[in-house]
Parts: sequence; structure tokens; C-alpha cells
Amino acid sequence: MIVVSRRSLFAATATLALAAATRPLAVAAETRLPVVASFSILADLIARVGGERVTISTLVGPNGDAHVFQPKPSDAKTLAAAKLVFVNGLGFEGWMDRLVAASGTRAAVVVASKGVVPQKAEDEGEAHGAEAKAGHDHDHGAFDPHAWQSIDNVKLYVANIRDALIVADPEGREVYTANAAAFTSELAGLDAEVRAKIAAVPAARRRVITSHDAFGYFATTYGIEFVAPQGLSTDAEPSAKAVAALIRQIRREHITAVFIENMTDGRLVKRIAKETGVVLGGELYSDSLSPKGGPASTYVDMVRNNVKLLTAAMADS
Repeated sequence: MIVVSRRSLFAATATLALAAATRPLAVAAETRLPVVASFSILADLIARVGGERVTISTLVGPNGDAHVFQPKPSDAKTLAAAKLVFVNGLGFEGWMDRLVAASGTRAAVVVASKGVVPQKAEDEGEAHGAEAKAGHDHDHGAFDPHAWQSIDNVKLYVANIRDALIVADPEGREVYTANAAAFTSELAGLDAEVRAKIAAVPAARRRVITSHDAFGYFATTYGIEFVAPQGLSTDAEPSAKAVAALIRQIRREHITAVFIENMTDGRLVKRIAKETGVVLGGELYSDSLSPKGGPASTYVDMVRNNVKLLTAAMADS
């Protein structure tokens, strides 16, 4: 028979109570801050900063295409229930203003790209000749909205997300601040990793073709030339004239590798690759993440996946 003294029992109880008091409490689902992210990449950034204090609803999910997204009545209800709505801005979500108005939401709309120095959208007519605009009606306006393709810009996204969450949920300040700091440090390491891998490729080989012009910020930051195919768009079926122009462009510019993107139909690019003899470099992720378990289910994984494919293709060109 084991005898436990009252003093020992009290000491053990006190120790357990102290351990419970110092252990972080999980945030109950019903008390988490409901937020909406316009697309999957932005949702991942919010998750890294918000942690368990937020519940995120994503409008355009993994492998989704924000360019052709058509909001549903259920999306309006989602916005109506949110405390914050995060958007990329820079003209990326052309449908968002209408959705916000239709939802009647009182949520604050947070532009995650605030503070980014926008790059001018490439004038395809100037860049690739008069044929370039054939069949291409993918237009975001004067500026390129794909600012997240530069890791330096994503650091600004993280800061803007942190600040918005703190305003909406002041009690979570310490959590949001700590999470943002840790993520920013990880992004700095990722940036150094990307620069080292690209620096290993001779400058003359840093030239690839992609299925639509979404890598302008990446090109500027890391010194790769991305040639957007003539006449290809995620929101318009290219004409025979546009396809013929693309084939001439590939041959004229001696491009040896092309990439498809996860949210586009790759059949056309595969056919063009077969006709021209160029190598398919793989599937890049530009405007959306992969589903969970895929090669690009987080922003960090997306960058690593893209750099791995790009550097392999450039090294072989």
C-alpha cells in the first residue's frame, strides 16, 4: 500500500497548476478571428502570421485561377461574416470590389501589397512585336500585380498582415509579432538560398519562357529573363494566329525550355513543345499554391519548387 502525505500531494498539485499556467492555451475555434484571403498564396502568408488565432476562408483556392474567378453567393456570405478581408491589390482581384459591395460586409479590407514599389506591366506589343497582343486580353492595368514573386516584397506583405491582425485583435499582439518576426527571418534565409542557386547558372543562360507573364518581379530581383509567350492568356483561348506567332518566337529567339503553370491548361504548351522541339521544363506555380501534399503547398515550398525547376532547365539549355 502506497501512502502519500498531504504535503506531497499539495506540492504535486501546485506543480501541475504552475505547468498549466505557463503552457500556451489553444485558442478555441469559436473565438478565433474570422478572416478572408482572396487567393491561396495570400492565405498561406496569413496563416504563418495569424497561427491559431485566426480562421481563414480562401476565395480562390489551390490550383485556382484568380483571373477567371467568378464569385458565388456563398462567397458573399463568407465576406459578410469576416472581420478582415485580405487582398493582394495592384489590380489583381478585378472582381473584389463588386463582391465586397454585394456582401454588405463591414470587414476592413486590407491591401497586403501596401508599400510595394509596383513594376510597370510589360507592354507586350513593344516587347514582342505587333503579333503579341493577338488573343491576349489578360489585363491588370498599368502595373504588374504579381508582387509576391519577390521575397523582399513578401516581407512587406507579412508586416501589413501583422499590423492588420493586431488592430483587429489587440490581445494577439505578442503572437502576431513573434510569428511575423520568425517568418521574416525564414524569408531572409530563403532569399539567400534563391540568390545562391541562380548565381550558379551562367548569366547568358538565365532565359526561359512561361505560359503567361507572372514573373516580372522575380526577374527583376533575381536576374532571370522571362519571355511571356505571344498570345497566350489564362482567360482567353489563343487563336491559330497566336499559336503560330509563339512558335516563330521560340525558334527566332532560340528558346530551349518552356514552362506551364499550375492553374493553366498545359495541353497547348505541350503541343507547341512537340512541334518546336523545346524541352518542357515542368510546372511552375505563379498565382496559386498546390493542394496540400503537393510540391508547392506553402509559399516557401512554391519558391523552392520554382527555383529548382528553373535552374535545372537553364543549366541544360
